[in-house]
Amino acid sequence: MSGRSGAGGAVSASGPSGASGSAGSAGTSSDPRDQSIGELLKQLSEETSTLVRQEMALARAELQQTGKQAGKGAGLLGGGAVVGLLAGIALTLTLIFLLDTFMKTWIAALIVTLLWGAVAALLALRGKKEIQEATPPAPQTVETVKTTPEAIRR
Repeated sequence: MSGRSGAGGAVSASGPSGASGSAGSAGTSSDPRDQSIGELLKQLSEETSTLVRQEMALARAELQQTGKQAGKGAGLLGGGAVVGLLAGIALTLTLIFLLDTFMKTWIAALIVTLLWGAVAALLALRGKKEIQEATPPAPQTVETVKTTPEAIRR
């Protein structure tokens, strides 16, 4: 029993009566007015570091989630570029030779070039859209960081 009263006495150091020992051990955060400035500063420091760690964990999780989507967009963009290049080379020659039977070669080449430019632009816009949908990377973190100063002030 002396061990229990000793533990209660250590917790109730902020309160002079023995009756507050059991109430004080139940919650040192129950009434901040009963705590010393040093205890309050220590508690603030601990809670702030916990909050920062939790915000970093949240940001990391959100970045991983949106990173997958951005990776998909980048893959589509890169894949579109490679496919456009390889298929474009083969098809370009075919189209130029086909159009060459009806018009001058340079006009045929110009038409085919404009056609491939339009296809490349469509693929690039699709990839850009995918990447933009992944931004901003951490909407929940941004929102909680905005509300954190208000919570600290309270």
